[in-house]
Amino acid sequence: MAAGRRALGWATGLLAVYGLVRLLPGSRGVGVGWTVGHLALFAGLALLGAGLVELWRLGGRTGAWGRTWLGLGCAGVAAGLAQAGIDLYANAVSADRAARSELFDRVQSVPGVMPLVYSVVPMLLYVGLLALLVRLALHRTVPWWSPALVLLGTLAMGASLDLLALGAVLYLLAFRPVITGGRGGLRAVPSGE
Repeated sequence: MAAGRRALGWATGLLAVYGLVRLLPGSRGVGVGWTVGHLALFAGLALLGAGLVELWRLGGRTGAWGRTWLGLGCAGVAAGLAQAGIDLYANAVSADRAARSELFDRVQSVPGVMPLVYSVVPMLLYVGLLALLVRLALHRTVPWWSPALVLLGTLAMGASLDLLALGAVLYLLAFRPVITGGRGGLRAVPSGE
C-alpha cells in the first residue's frame, strides 16, 4: 500500500528526468543521453503501473468499472514499456541516428505495431489514470483538482514532448494527496464503485 503510493512519487520523478534529459543538447542522438533518458522513462512507466494498482485499490477493489480502468491503464503501461524497450534496443545496436531511424522504420512497418505500441494502446495509460483519479474524486478520496492536474499534465505532454518535465510536475502535484496520505489519512473506499 505505502509502496504503491511511493511508486507514484518515484514515477513522476523519473518521468521528469526523462523530460529534462530530452532537453539536453545531443540527447536525441545515438549515445548515453538517449539511453539515460529512456531508462528513466522505462522505470517511470513501470512504477506508474504500480501506482495505477494503488489508485484502483484506494477506489475499492470491487466493481467492473474500476477493473476496466485499471486494465486499460495497465495495457497502456505495457505498450509504453514496449516502446521504451524498442527505443533502448535500437539505440544500443545502431551506429548513428540514420541507422536507428531505419531500424525504427522496420519495426513500425510490422502490421499492428503502430497501433499496439506507438499510437493507440499507449494512450490507454492516460485514460485509465484519469478515470481512476476521477473515481477517487467522486468518492472524495482525493480533491477534484487531482484529476484536473493529470488532465493538464497529459495535455501538456501531448502538445510537445519538450513539456514532459512540466507534465511530470503536474502529475506529482495531482498525486500528492495519495503519496502523503492526505490530511487525516487516506482510506480505501470499502464498497468499490
